[in-house]
Amino acid sequence: YETSLGKATYLDCFKGNLGKRLATGCLLQALQQLTGVNFIFYFGTSFFTNSGIDKPFVISMITSTVNTVSTFPGLYAVDKFGRRSTLLGGAIGMTVCQFIVAITGTVADIDNMPAQRTLIAFVCIYIFFFASTWGPNVWVVTGEIFPLKVRAKALSMTTASNWLLNWALAYMTPYLVNSGPGNADLGAKVFFIWGSSCFICIFFVWALIYETKGLSLEQVDELYSKVDKAWKSTDFVPTVSFQNVAHAGVNAREKSLADIEAVVEERHQSV
Repeated sequence: YETSLGKATYLDCFKGNLGKRLATGCLLQALQQLTGVNFIFYFGTSFFTNSGIDKPFVISMITSTVNTVSTFPGLYAVDKFGRRSTLLGGAIGMTVCQFIVAITGTVADIDNMPAQRTLIAFVCIYIFFFASTWGPNVWVVTGEIFPLKVRAKALSMTTASNWLLNWALAYMTPYLVNSGPGNADLGAKVFFIWGSSCFICIFFVWALIYETKGLSLEQVDELYSKVDKAWKSTDFVPTVSFQNVAHAGVNAREKSLADIEAVVEERHQSV
């Protein structure tokens, strides 16, 4: 069956609703980086030191441990609650935590111990929300929304979006948070940037992330063909299966969804 789909070019990834899916995948991967998680893992020790927190390396080790442990409930939640719900809940949780960290770090003095504990606590809670939702689920969504014919090429572009933003943020973040000539000296104020990005994530998920829980790749194609709004995707009931597509004919790449549904209907009537 897979060989009957034929070869695809990178240009094919931009055609029809595949272009919409590609834009969704690339933006989703980019927003994952813009949530600011790698600021904690790349520059966390320096940030905690500049914030006057004792034992900053130990705190960084704790955040890494929280990240690892929190991934496991995320593996359960993505299939229990679905892709949209987990990403939406994660974005809301991250937004709240980021702004609390930003306000606490900006308003409180560096020798204010309750404020430091609050900052550390909400950094850890933020990482929990990220690791249990946006950490693994972004890769789940991008792995599910593309059909076999263009899947490899489309995923190469979505992954490139992730690493491009990763590099860009790693390069410019020191200039944002460090003090001295040529630097923005934002310090904890940088969390306002990450919090704003997380706030954008809420609306992005609501508007563009389709619910693909329990669907095959062929049913995801049907979903994007029939449902024009992402927030309506939770009510979608598929009518096409892999077997339907495989039985529709050898030249599967030349068959439209209507052709496949006609074959399905014909088979049902003949039973």
